[in-house]
Amino acid sequence: MQKETELPIDLTRDIKKRLKTLSGQINGIIKMLDEGKDPEQINIQFKSIDKGIQKAHFLLLDEVYRKALAIGIVNAANACPGNCGNEEKIAFLQLEFPKIELDDITQKLKEIQAIEQRMKE
Repeated sequence: MQKETELPIDLTRDIKKRLKTLSGQINGIIKMLDEGKDPEQINIQFKSIDKGIQKAHFLLLDEVYRKALAIGIVNAANACPGNCGNEEKIAFLQLEFPKIELDDITQKLKEIQAIEQRMKE
């Protein structure tokens, strides 16, 4: 059974596969440097590696933050019996959750954590 803080096995497998591919590309750049290849070709490889690492990082962050936000929304909704003063914000976050971009997830996570904290007090 997977613990709440563990990453899904398929995500871990995907990220590891991407990193192994990137490792091969890095080794390729080293070989290109040793062989005195054209700097533009080397630059293209660097750009490819950069995009690959960004994608792997995005997958990790999306999983971790989106999951934390989903749990926060559920906890807040369960703790709000309908008259807690945060119903509209909770309902809005529930409705918007599937459309929230990664850039906005951290802000929404802070918002839901603030709501949870207010309800505890």
